[in-house]
Amino acid sequence: MTGAAAPAEGGEHSARADAGAPQPPSAEQALDQLLRGAWIDPDSGRATGVAIQAIAIEPTLDGEEADRVAALALGRRFAVVSDATTRRVLGERVERALRAVGAVEPVVLPGAPHADAATVARVRAWCAAADALVAVGSGTINDLAKAAAAADGKPYVVFPTAPSMNGYTSANAAITVDGHKKTLPAVLARGVFVDLEVLAAAPPRMIRAGLGDSLCRSTAQVDWLLSHHLLGTPYRRAPFALLAGDEAALLDGAGALLAGDRDAMRLLARTLLLSGLGMTLCGGSQPASQGEHLISHYVDMRAAAGREPSLHGEQVAVATLTMARLQESMLAGAAPVLAPTRATAADLERHFGAALGASCWREFEGKRLDGAGAAAMTARLAKAWPALRRDADAARVPAARLEAAMRRAGGPLRAADIGVGADFYAAAVRHARFLRDRYTFLDLADDAGVLEAAGA
Repeated sequence: MTGAAAPAEGGEHSARADAGAPQPPSAEQALDQLLRGAWIDPDSGRATGVAIQAIAIEPTLDGEEADRVAALALGRRFAVVSDATTRRVLGERVERALRAVGAVEPVVLPGAPHADAATVARVRAWCAAADALVAVGSGTINDLAKAAAAADGKPYVVFPTAPSMNGYTSANAAITVDGHKKTLPAVLARGVFVDLEVLAAAPPRMIRAGLGDSLCRSTAQVDWLLSHHLLGTPYRRAPFALLAGDEAALLDGAGALLAGDRDAMRLLARTLLLSGLGMTLCGGSQPASQGEHLISHYVDMRAAAGREPSLHGEQVAVATLTMARLQESMLAGAAPVLAPTRATAADLERHFGAALGASCWREFEGKRLDGAGAAAMTARLAKAWPALRRDADAARVPAARLEAAMRRAGGPLRAADIGVGADFYAAAVRHARFLRDRYTFLDLADDAGVLEAAGA
């Protein structure tokens, strides 16, 4: 990273809204327009849409499941993928309904399934005879089904059982490959059918996790702005425009989520779906997965065996607060002076083990700074800093407000709340930057010599 990066298409203008622009549609209107291909993309000014045929967010879908799926014309052999819990919650109901329109093969994953490459292979084998996969579950089940469907070129639909994450409408899946948690291309759902009655009955932890996964809009956007201004990474306003109409109400009304408030649950469900659609519009996870998700991935990969596992959104909530405080601290001062990267391939192999360390180094090596690279990056940063601060200040939500929303919902705030010790969490913050090639404030802070304090 030694040469000056070319500006992204659209340049600096793409990172901020035009003055006097027309009032954007509400989030509900935007969702409807996207399905009709009529939403006006703020980056291009052209009508755009997504390749999802149907999205429903209804008070109940009981009795409508077969008609909703049959309307998509996906075939007549359905593999309904669930685990023991999600089958009891909703899967058996979906199986019974679909038998009216085709053959149904229940695929019930044993135990507490993991979204890893081996399990994807097993799901593919169990669904080999199906025309389409029907996922009934939340994060793990959805990721496994969409990854298996993508590998075999089959369509899939999803009936969420909890508002716990934003992957229902994205075209990627979080899959662990040889111990390395990765975001891999998958297939977009043909239909997403949300029953608010089912979501409201989900365990409180899963509802809080969905709120936690929603918090990171702010930190992910600021990380992406850093990469855009400093390295010329292409940047899109579209995913954030989709979320703007609902965010304030969601944060301020977070406490109502645990009180069974259907309007609050609809707000959370819509936010999660629109967040996933933002990733789909961008063709990647950039608008919803940056430094905070790298910290969460480290926790997934390295936490001690035998501890009670925390949920993805719980980890993201804690990591988002860390990133928000780090970003605020750095943006409050002058542009930092960067130093050559201290970490070596041998360091990563010692920390992660030989195979995983080598994999991490391949992801990270392009971000490594030598002496000349550090000097060039410092000069670029000084030039970009005023515009970055301006756009970041317009985009970010103060850490205190994010923390207040999680507190109102009774969600996790610190490392201890997700079952990890302070020393482990500090190591997660220090080493998360090595997990992938995306440049975030974790990289900037480490190159500036201030990252260690962020994990305290």
